[in-house]
Formats: sequence, structure tokens, C-alpha cells
Amino acid sequence: MQHFNESHYPDPTAGAAMRTLEREMNAAFPIIYICSAYRNNLRVNIMRAREYCRFAVRRGCIPLAPHLLFPQFMSEEQDRALAIHMNFVLLRKCRELWAFGTEITEGMEEEIAKARSLCIPIRYFNTKCEEVVWG
Repeated sequence: MQHFNESHYPDPTAGAAMRTLEREMNAAFPIIYICSAYRNNLRVNIMRAREYCRFAVRRGCIPLAPHLLFPQFMSEEQDRALAIHMNFVLLRKCRELWAFGTEITEGMEEEIAKARSLCIPIRYFNTKCEEVVWG
């Protein structure tokens, strides 16, 4: 992002200061990828995913749950490959992946494997948002 002074000349000092400020703000509110079941029992899984997002907010984080957003305008059958790709793009922006639930579904496993390959820390929680050791 280019920053300019009042004479419209590039001002790298202001640009560096803004980047530092942005990094500090991001550190205060880390983006967390919310990974939870979706397909089976949609109503319950959507309700749970919303609760997991509220939990992340209460912990001072910004939750990112693509499985709550993308189904609003994408088809599970037709757009699955594209949605997975978009999930992985967003995952790269996150500080951690938090996996919720009592089982790891196929889709969750794909997200967890990608987080591992990107060296993104993974934390596991049960359906009551209590941290657990998995595997």
C-alpha cells in the first residue's frame, strides 16, 4: 500500500508506520479459522458453528467460518472444489485453526491437513468449546 504526503509524494515512513500499526492491531485480534462439521444434520451443525464463532469472539479473536458463508451463494455439489480452494486461500490468512466437535469429518480432515502443511497451529475443542487433546 503506497502512502503519500500532502504534496502527493510517496512517504515510505508513513507507510511503514501504518504497516506496523496494522500488524499490532492484527496481533490483538488474531483471525482464527473455525473448522467444524457441516453436511450431516445441517440445522444442528450451523447452530454449533455459530456458537463456535461466538466462543472465538469471547476469546478476543476474529472467527472465520467459510462453511457458514459460502453455502449462501455456492452449491455444495457444483462448487465444492472451488469452495475448498477458497477455504485454503482464507486459511493462509489465519493465525490458528480451531477444530470443533466429537469427530473429524472428511472435509475437516482436508482443512486440518492443509493447516499442517502450512505450519498453522491447530487446536481441538469438543462441542462444549472445551479444549481437548486429539489423536
